[in-house]
This record gives sequence, C-alpha cells and structure tokens, in this order.
Amino acid sequence: MKKFFVIFFISTLSLIAQTLEPRLYSNLPTDLNFVVTGYTYSSGALPDSPVLEDSELNIQALFFAYARGFNFFTKSAKVSVVVPTVCIDGNALYLGSRVYRDSCGVGDIKTRVSINFFGAPATALKDFSSYEQDLILGVSLQATIPTGKYSKEKLVNIGSNRWGVKAGFGASKKINNLIVELAVDAEIYTNNDDFLLGKRSQEAIFSTQLHFIYNLPKHMWIALDTNYYFGGENSVGGLKKDDELNNSRTGLTFALPLSRSNSLKFYGSKGIFARAGSSFDTLGVAWQYRFVDGF
Repeated sequence: MKKFFVIFFISTLSLIAQTLEPRLYSNLPTDLNFVVTGYTYSSGALPDSPVLEDSELNIQALFFAYARGFNFFTKSAKVSVVVPTVCIDGNALYLGSRVYRDSCGVGDIKTRVSINFFGAPATALKDFSSYEQDLILGVSLQATIPTGKYSKEKLVNIGSNRWGVKAGFGASKKINNLIVELAVDAEIYTNNDDFLLGKRSQEAIFSTQLHFIYNLPKHMWIALDTNYYFGGENSVGGLKKDDELNNSRTGLTFALPLSRSNSLKFYGSKGIFARAGSSFDTLGVAWQYRFVDGF
C-alpha cells in the first residue's frame, strides 16, 4: 500500500470576504478529521463599508477550525467550521474627516458543507490509497453566522451583524502532477438593521476562482490562485451607494508536511485591481493536525 497523506486547506478569516481557497473540492477519506489553527495578517482597504473612503486598516486574526470527511449517499463530502478571534486597528475618511478604530473580539463563524457528486466516491482511509483523481465535480453551501463583536455606534466592526449564505459549484481536474480547479459562487446577505446610518442592504456578490496546484515530492504542494468577483452594491437608509465590486486578487499557497499527522500551510494574496473596497494584502500560516475516527 502506498503511503497516503492529505493536507486540507480551509478559508480562515470570516471578516474578509472573497478569500482564495485551493483544494476546496478535493476528495477526502470519509473517516478523516482535521483540526486547524493559525494566524492571518491583512492590511489595506479592508472593511466592507459603504460609507468610508481611503481606509487603511490592519487586521490580525487567530483562528480555530475543524473539518471532517463523511459519506453522503456513496459520494465524498466534508463539513467545516471556522471560529476567528480578530483585532482590527487603523483609520479612514468619513465625510472628509479622519476617523480611527481599534478593537478586538470574536469574529463571525463560518460553516460549510461540500459534496463531490462526480469523480470522488466515498472511501475510508484504509482504502483511499487506491484512489486516483481524474475529474471531480462538486457543490458547496456556506453560512456566515453573525456571532462577531458588533456595535451599532461604530462604522467599522469585527462582526457583520447579518447572515450570509454562499452557494458554489466547482470542478477539479488532475493532469499528471498538476491539478486545475475552477469554482463559481454566489453569496446573498440579510439586512443589517442596526447599521449606524440606517438599514443596510447589499445585493448578491458573484465570484469565480481559478487554482493551479502542483504536487511536489514528499507530499508537498504549491498553488497559484486567482479570483474575480463582482456585484454587491450597497444601500444605506434606502439610498443606493453605486459601489458595485469589480475586483480581482491573486495569491500563492504552499503546504509542507511535518509528519504523517501534522502539516503547515503558508499563504499570501494581494489585489490585482479593485473598483470598490477589498484592496488589501494578506499573509498567513496555519498548523493542521489530522486524525482518523477514534484516533
């Protein structure tokens, strides 16, 4: 039996939308669990705010995540949850005046279920070494839960004070040592009725992601990531803000096994262009521990 190793990548920072997520639709053994913890630092025009200009903020996040593979009617599936603790500081322009913010607290929790309905049969770890990827097709559903620290007296907050639901479709094709992944998503939001300047609503955000993942010796891998997202015009107090997104990002991810059960992931990304908001740079590192049911 050939040696088997999995490094799972999970999106980590719920405060910042449109993150890059390679291997979202990879196949996982049905009895494998992952515990992930790490640190992410981002700087730039970060807040999803329809009323601030020229924002320069720093966000530091410590996060804990759990993911598990399972059998969904003979198909490979996985569920994950991410809980971040976030500190944010910086300044921005509001009505021509410079305003400042410094706050720490729990961020919005994200949970997601994904199902690979083609090319990824449900397989236990003991039999997984015989699996060889070709084409995988899958779907996912993610919920953002408004658990984050929020004050209706502030324009910049750690939490969003609204629910978000993202539906996605993805394809992953293996060509020798290269895996090419394409994902498309649409995310909708509930209203924030406690926004400082009146009820805030936002139209759906649509996005695409493209990843080129190269498998290296000793179970390492590296990924070149890019995305494009658009839509999401805000309305505040019934007035539209003409701030639709037309943005793109690019990044790199590197996975390094430390042992059969432990691994590290390093990742970074930056904006290519941005019509509104989200012009930020991100660096992060995560430690992952994997275990089979019953340890």
